[in-house]
Amino acid sequence: MGEVIGERAVMPLRSVMRAALLGGSMLACPSLALAQSAPVERSQPSYPSAAQSPSQPANADGTANFSANADDVAAAARASTDTSGNAASTNPNTSDPNETGSILDEDLNRLNLRESMIDERPLTRASGRDEASGVRIGTFVLRPSVSQTVNTETNSTGADKDHRAFLETGLHGTLTSDWSLHQLTVTADGIWQRNISGSGEEQPNFTIGSDLRLDLPSDTTAHITGGYQFYREDTDDPDAILDARQQSDVQHLSGGFSLERDFGVLRGSGGIELDRYVYSDAELSDGTQVSQSDRNETSGILRGRIGYELSPAVIPFVEALVGRGIYDDQYDSAGYDRSNQTYGGKAGVEVDLGEKLRGEMSVGYETEHFDDPRLASIDAPTVDANINWSPQRGTNVNIGVATSIEPSTTAGEGGYTARALSTTITHEMRDNLVASLTGSTIWRNYPSDSSTEDETVYLAGVGLAWNINRYLDLITNTGYELTSRDSGPDTHQWRAGVGLKLQR
Repeated sequence: MGEVIGERAVMPLRSVMRAALLGGSMLACPSLALAQSAPVERSQPSYPSAAQSPSQPANADGTANFSANADDVAAAARASTDTSGNAASTNPNTSDPNETGSILDEDLNRLNLRESMIDERPLTRASGRDEASGVRIGTFVLRPSVSQTVNTETNSTGADKDHRAFLETGLHGTLTSDWSLHQLTVTADGIWQRNISGSGEEQPNFTIGSDLRLDLPSDTTAHITGGYQFYREDTDDPDAILDARQQSDVQHLSGGFSLERDFGVLRGSGGIELDRYVYSDAELSDGTQVSQSDRNETSGILRGRIGYELSPAVIPFVEALVGRGIYDDQYDSAGYDRSNQTYGGKAGVEVDLGEKLRGEMSVGYETEHFDDPRLASIDAPTVDANINWSPQRGTNVNIGVATSIEPSTTAGEGGYTARALSTTITHEMRDNLVASLTGSTIWRNYPSDSSTEDETVYLAGVGLAWNINRYLDLITNTGYELTSRDSGPDTHQWRAGVGLKLQR
């Protein structure tokens, strides 16, 4: 519900949409946040992936096997946060959707109120809201929160239907320096789910990340980032292994360095990002362990941007990127060499009209080439936009448009093009009551000669947060996801939850 689309650490950027929530427990983020990306996911030839059977009614654990790749939702948010041209942040507040479960999970994540950093300039908001101020620790400010929600979920594909109820505990915290020069921000998130009835996969997730901003002489700013994330792959992902009792656990390590400098009316920036993904074995319903080590990957991307300041409020720019992804095993279990090179470029404009309107829009082109000549290159024109608009005091609107190239893990399949449109609206109905509405549409188009059918995913969510006092919120959210296929039955998912969020 990152900045540049197609910057999926070397492969088309699967950035991410992200909010400070923890799994649908807090309330709407005024803007989409994204950044980190996921590696190419390969299917095992002996155990076909969900992408090969889009009409498959259910997974081994009884859950509907329907979710479109969460990377597509990431695309909708990809243009959402960083408009500076710096390397994508590894701050866990910009986590990859496919690292936290289904698309609906990510859509509901945007129904969570994002806390403001010390030096953050938010869009116009009502001033009467009583907010927790954090805990001062020396020259740092710690803002912790914990949430507990009770949730219900229903999935249906054709005549197949299943239901589960579960508890979700979320932990979130930011530690921000209050220095006169430079700034260090450390963010940590954790999600834990436990089913109390029915069946369905539980999605644990832990993320920690840091961003050190260095204010250097001569109008120069540097960022040094680092992060770690643990998550379990979503069984509903098209590239997941069918009939698996438990999908692979994934560890993601990331780091980056970026530099930005003003040269009079020119603004230059550049950065490098490195990502490392390690996959554990998946477990089938009969207890068989399926090795996923051939998916372990190290990737890097180098990006540069030049902007021209027509005015402080309007800055046209051009940007280019080049990346490389290398897998530990030269060939995957199907015999394909999926190491790759990514090239891309775009031109656009940054707009900053103060508290009322800011964002960026761009058009470009991106291509990804595989080392294996049997895999056709993937390329597509790209359109990216992220607009933050505050039409009136206490109301914020975020609109994201994105195009991404997503590789496939199916043997002989190169990948597909994902186009996404997303919107998030938050409105302060009262000083202590915030309503949120979020929606996304994702179009997943495979090549005309592909054996995989096209899909369209529609998502909608609504949430309310009642600020009982500065330390306690009552939170509710409801979400719906529809996956429409060219062939095979459509899939529906409903999710609703209510709980409390304690913050300091």
